[in-house]
Amino acid sequence: MGIEIDLEKCTGCGACEPVCPFGVIEVIDDKAQVGEGCNLCGACVEACDFDAITIEEVEQAVSEGFQGVWVFAEQRDGRLKGVAYELLSQGRKLADKLETELCAVCIGHNVEGAEQLVAYGADKVYLADDPALADHQEDFYTGVLVDLIRKHRPEIILAGATAMGRSFIPRVASILYTGLTADCTGLDIDPESKLLLQTRPTFGGNVMATIMCQAKRPQMSTVRPHVFKRSAPDDSRQGEIIKVDFDKEAVTSRTRLLDFIEDLTEKVKLDDADIIVSGGRGLGKPENFQIIKELADVLGAALGSSRPPVDDGWIPYSHQVGQTGKTVCPKLYIACGISGAVQHLAGMQTADVIVAINEDHNAPIFQVATYGIIGDLFELVPMLTDRFKKARGLE
Repeated sequence: MGIEIDLEKCTGCGACEPVCPFGVIEVIDDKAQVGEGCNLCGACVEACDFDAITIEEVEQAVSEGFQGVWVFAEQRDGRLKGVAYELLSQGRKLADKLETELCAVCIGHNVEGAEQLVAYGADKVYLADDPALADHQEDFYTGVLVDLIRKHRPEIILAGATAMGRSFIPRVASILYTGLTADCTGLDIDPESKLLLQTRPTFGGNVMATIMCQAKRPQMSTVRPHVFKRSAPDDSRQGEIIKVDFDKEAVTSRTRLLDFIEDLTEKVKLDDADIIVSGGRGLGKPENFQIIKELADVLGAALGSSRPPVDDGWIPYSHQVGQTGKTVCPKLYIACGISGAVQHLAGMQTADVIVAINEDHNAPIFQVATYGIIGDLFELVPMLTDRFKKARGLE
């Protein structure tokens, strides 16, 4: 691809200069010129009233012989993670639109419930089970998945945008010389081209971009947990469990796991919590997190946070909810002193019920809240804590 300016059509009006997000367009001697750093976003093309700017696309040969939708079914300690079921539910819809099969790939040791992947929509499950795969050695996981892809040539691969998925899935894409769209919040199939439409937030969450990988295969995406709802399992579905042999000696691992340390500050995991109580900058200082922690303890809830308190060191990153933290989908989300920036909303707005407590009646959080309470959280939260203690007989 390349950008060209027709000097005969260009009037030097300068309309293209201010719209360039990278500041690489400059009018010199009454003619627009493009410097280094252009990423071909097309903003200048739309701004030009004289059709003087064009972006030429270079045709690429489409990789052929690829078919099928695959989901990487992540597990931890032998238990499948919820994101695997969520991706299978969405993957089933994509596979049906393409009239192709849906497969799951599970890598680990003594993994429980692999047959449940069939109940959630998989036609085939590729299961690599070996003691060497128990500890999530990335080199081993990468080798297994790359070998399977090269052998079976799937068209689409989906994985969770978890710590593990964000780490080793890009390595797989790099080895295969294909594209990867990270942190997707939407997936669909284009009805005309049959390409995977991969939607994700960009520019700090202010713009939603839909990306297509037109030539390279497989098309790869990582998807945030809790973006898609898992469908109900169908235990009557029939599928095939295919055992995959793993040759440890054929893969060189450049790392060795010394130990795995659990985050002891999380009494209830954000990812699995039915109730989350979160605090924001409105708490004023780190000591005040104790106020919402008491409410969380009474409710048996997880403790969450928006990004500013994490950036200021008030609470560990593992508690952060939002675009750069964790995406959650609890039954109840209580936001205390959180204004509701788009980055935070992206991580919690799919909660079944949202209760917002804030002094500012114009706070954006109230636009997505099921119930809004305008007032001083330092008065309201202790009142709620006392009321729930009485209701639960904890006093």
